[in-house]
Amino acid sequence: METYTVQAAKTQLSRILHDVEAGGEVTISRADRPVARLVPVEPVAKRRFGMMNFPVPADFDAPLSEEELSAWE
Repeated sequence: METYTVQAAKTQLSRILHDVEAGGEVTISRADRPVARLVPVEPVAKRRFGMMNFPVPADFDAPLSEEELSAWE
């Protein structure tokens, strides 16, 4: 793990970010005291929409019959 002062981190930010993207970790210190650590971002796992698997009928968005409509009133 490399350590940089705040001033050095400001002037070398692009190179530091390149090193972090490659998997490295960097500590930034102020007055010989660590104040921040840069680490690579973990990739976000792809999420599946919904939990249930069921068929959607072809007439899913068809208008309701009068009988069904009256049941909702």
